[in-house]
Amino acid sequence: MNASDRTPADLLRSALAADPARPLVTFYDDATGERVELSVATFANWVAKTANLLQGDLAAEPGDRLALLLPAHWQSAVWLLACSSVGVVADVQGDPASADLVVSGPDTLDRARACRGERIALALRPLGGRFPQAPEGFADYAVEVPGQGDRFAPYAPVDPAAPALAVAGTELTADQVVARARQDAAELGLTPGSRLLTGRAYDSWEGLSTGLLAPLASGGSVVLCRHLDHLDEAALARRVESERISNTAV
Repeated sequence: MNASDRTPADLLRSALAADPARPLVTFYDDATGERVELSVATFANWVAKTANLLQGDLAAEPGDRLALLLPAHWQSAVWLLACSSVGVVADVQGDPASADLVVSGPDTLDRARACRGERIALALRPLGGRFPQAPEGFADYAVEVPGQGDRFAPYAPVDPAAPALAVAGTELTADQVVARARQDAAELGLTPGSRLLTGRAYDSWEGLSTGLLAPLASGGSVVLCRHLDHLDEAALARRVESERISNTAV
């Protein structure tokens, strides 16, 4: 990866330049049987569309705070990188009442209504499907994002020294996110081409790092598993073999 990368969005741009076709995020939901695999190029396209939605339709600006009320999911990973692209602080599982806007899954809508700014809801259905009817007071992400542009350019350059991520009581700048992700990658033994399987939730630094940031920083990829406790040891072993897993963080 490029040593000059200073934001998570920089890491994604470097990954796209290096090998756009390689897998980046493979997502399993073991409660539903869903499996989604996104190459670097496909993931980056989702990030660009989401960043355009965030900056354009939602009028988010650098320094704004977004309460991200989503589980470990490939669309949650997209939102993390979209926030980085715009310069918005991703406040993971943060307080919607003190946020400028909120992004919620189907299970946190009541909590998300405390936000007085823009509200986006994700159904988290297979293939990025929409709600049968958008929840009252929310825009449906699956309705809003497809028409967004496939390329993104921020209105203002993102400051690597500005706050970028808040999780579990810790706030980090973009620089610090990248540095910690690189450190974690080294400690996990991740190298270019590594395949890391994780079942950790997106509610801690460790969950976010293993679930996206450390693999991205190392030139590797992540197999992100929700409801991994639904698998017995034999099924997990089969997944490790079939996905060519080199490292685990469960």
